Amino acid sequence: MPCRPAASHAPAGFRRASTLLTACASIGLLAACSSGDRSDNGLTAPRNHLLAEDRGASGGDAELKGGVNAYLWRATLDTLSFLPVSTADAEGGIILTDWYTPPAAHDERFKVTAFILDKRLRSDALRLSVFRQIKQGEEWVDTPPAPNTASDIAARILSRARKLRADNGNRDS
Repeated sequence: MPCRPAASHAPAGFRRASTLLTACASIGLLAACSSGDRSDNGLTAPRNHLLAEDRGASGGDAELKGGVNAYLWRATLDTLSFLPVSTADAEGGIILTDWYTPPAAHDERFKVTAFILDKRLRSDALRLSVFRQIKQGEEWVDTPPAPNTASDIAARILSRARKLRADNGNRDS
């Protein structure tokens, strides 16, 4: 679904929704960084049962069995941890979230699809799609998210992946 640039005359609800999504993502990231049980390697323990399906993304492995970068994989799971994960396939490098409704906005919801496309830790090895729906009456209607939402999330994922690699002695595939 292509994102259209937001016009300066965007409705107030649209601007509020994009600001709310950014705020929710930031809060989720801060919560993931500052709370939760820590494992021996300093990472927050997974809170979603699907995160345990992290086949091969452990210790010094920079590459998962399926050929995707383990740092990108782990960083994507960490960054998207505030969303309910529907499917996580480490071998294929695909993470699908379920719909998430921010607590303060009962009339909109968001969903993210992440694809890790390469063995190397590179920005073009990650592709994100962010979907947004608003409730009109009793139906959910597709509407584009803010144009920079996917790139902001991708930047956070890449930053986290680089930190994971640095914490692991900069070992890479």
